[in-house]
Amino acid sequence: MPKVKIFGESIPNMPWEDKPADCTEVTWRHSKNPIIKRNPTQKCSRVFNSALVPYGDEFIGVFRADHRDGIPQIHVGYSKNGLDWDIENEEVRWVDENGKPYQPEYAYDPRVVKMQGEEDYYIMWCTGFGGPTIGMGKTKDFKTFTRLENAFIPFNRNGVLFPRKINGNYVLLSRPSDTGHTPFGDIFLSESPDMVYWGKHRRVMSKGGGWWQGTKIGAGPIPIETSEGWLMIYHGVCNTCNGFVYSTGAALLDLDKPSKVLYRCKDFILTPEEPYETTGFVDNVVFPCAALCDADTGRIAMYCGAADTYVSVAYAQMDELVDYIKSNSELLHGDGFEFR
Repeated sequence: MPKVKIFGESIPNMPWEDKPADCTEVTWRHSKNPIIKRNPTQKCSRVFNSALVPYGDEFIGVFRADHRDGIPQIHVGYSKNGLDWDIENEEVRWVDENGKPYQPEYAYDPRVVKMQGEEDYYIMWCTGFGGPTIGMGKTKDFKTFTRLENAFIPFNRNGVLFPRKINGNYVLLSRPSDTGHTPFGDIFLSESPDMVYWGKHRRVMSKGGGWWQGTKIGAGPIPIETSEGWLMIYHGVCNTCNGFVYSTGAALLDLDKPSKVLYRCKDFILTPEEPYETTGFVDNVVFPCAALCDADTGRIAMYCGAADTYVSVAYAQMDELVDYIKSNSELLHGDGFEFR
């Protein structure tokens, strides 16, 4: 049993490999990465930056699939073990709440969450709306998909819902930007009573600190509720003479007031090092979008887009990761600061 209590479900069949004896890091990679390679279906040239959830005794996911015309859409995928995936060749077909077709211009970097106490699985993605912003939708069976109102006007990315209501409201993390490539770069939090009207905006975390997250940051997988706070895994970006580099960090947020940062890891926990991360359609990218966590063992399997070309998996243990975050914490000026 983990020392850190995890308020989640048992996932005994989730992917897992024990930490290699010679590994000194807090995370380690799946030995057969990448788990999804190029051209996984006839229509899809690349699948990456994707998310999944347990579904019965198996797993189901929503995948960013860049089509052969270069335009990304969301596809559904199925797996018995979370590693070997059967991805549908056709993209998700959306309808609005009146049942009329409502297909996005484009859709990328989805997240998916089963909301506590509800039948629906909510999906968030970056959608076209006179510029990129956060599209929202839901499904009960991953066969019929209903689009909701977009959460915000442009420009915004990295919409990530908490898995339960907090103080009676839905809570969403996002990363506002402008028409450029996200000069703002900070993570914000918003609340909604109904998944339609969003307000009570608060800044959660600021870019900066170590150079690895100095250009921008963005929330990654659905936050994991623990006795030490909400575990938020996120990506951080630095700008080099050869372009952006996307790494992965972690923080703990207050359970009742998640705009308050308790601990924030000073160093990255994963950065592009392997060939499938450093070389691809976009070099030097590790982009986390989903994490499975078994409440009984504290095992974490983190799913990342790699070089905007592949899907990979990395592992961690909750106790070790929380200890690492707390012992290497560095809060920045502006973290958790409320503009009111």
